[in-house]
Amino acid sequence: MLRHQEMTRYIEPLREGGSLPLLAEADDGFCYVAKLKGAGHGPKALVAEMIGGEIARTAGLRVPELVFLTLGEEFGRTEPDEEVQDLLKASQGLNLGMHFLQGALTLDPYVNPVDAALASDIVWLDAFLTNVDRTVRNTNLLLWHGRETWLIDHGASLFFHHSWSDPELAARSPFPYIKDHALLHKASRLEESAEKMLSLITPAKIQEIVAGVPDSWLIRDDITATPEEMREVYTRFLTSRLESSPLFTKTAVDARKAII
Repeated sequence: MLRHQEMTRYIEPLREGGSLPLLAEADDGFCYVAKLKGAGHGPKALVAEMIGGEIARTAGLRVPELVFLTLGEEFGRTEPDEEVQDLLKASQGLNLGMHFLQGALTLDPYVNPVDAALASDIVWLDAFLTNVDRTVRNTNLLLWHGRETWLIDHGASLFFHHSWSDPELAARSPFPYIKDHALLHKASRLEESAEKMLSLITPAKIQEIVAGVPDSWLIRDDITATPEEMREVYTRFLTSRLESSPLFTKTAVDARKAII
């Protein structure tokens, strides 16, 4: 589903957040924000980034193109920054790249206009994905080419997979963290968004997206399941989440009423 590219040039670290993504050039001549498996939460963040980003794209939202980005052994040998050098060495192999939006600006939810329909779509999506990282402090929304709103960084989605204790229970949670969402105050059409999203994000599409997650990202020291068994859990979580739409949609509606 995603293109495979080789990382040919490391440009600079992007010191935002805890994952330390890198700006890099690939063999297709384009620049990418490289999300590396050796950073932060490791491959789990790449799984969440890929699944979350591709589901958002399926829902008709703007997400920069994602590619599989291979990092060779030569990277990191001459890097003077020890932190970056260690990160590059720990990330050899298959990583994830997000097309770099040159000149994009961070969206301010209280200054930049976002219409109610788009805000509602994004809030519903983040409640569905259990994405805890789209707050006023860090919107992970960019403005590009004027007023186009682009979604980036879904690595904090699928919160259940950090503990892996009860995915089914997590799937049927109301997701109370939606109260901190950066666009909640503008999301006045959540019920309409729910109906729209459920028509676009189907179980078949979820299965297709999850099937594309590489085996190497699904091997964990704390879990004995095979990559295929892991995919089955992710697929069940997301399809159960679809069924729980009335629950988490109502939670978002109630949370918005509390701040308006």
